[in-house]
Amino acid sequence: MSELPEKNHHNSRHKFVEEIGKKEARKIRRRREKGIRSIWYGMGMSGIIGWSVAIPTIIGITVGIWIDRRWPGHLSWTLMLLMAGIALGCLNAWYWIKTEIKNE
Repeated sequence: MSELPEKNHHNSRHKFVEEIGKKEARKIRRRREKGIRSIWYGMGMSGIIGWSVAIPTIIGITVGIWIDRRWPGHLSWTLMLLMAGIALGCLNAWYWIKTEIKNE
């Protein structure tokens, strides 16, 4: 009769150690996957934010050059639309960041 409680104790201890090992393996795997994903995710987000500023800026410069060549004047439309493009791009980037923070 003394062997039965000792055997049960050994089995429950073995199950406990096995369960802890599985949980630890899952945690390590998640950390690795999250770390890799966060690097690529961060690079992708910086690309999106960069393009969201660059495209309105380039459009502003292009339209400004076109206006300056078509209707020359004492004001530089290129500089004004460059600033407008940068401002619009920064607002666009701010929107993207705000949306992503909300989704996390």
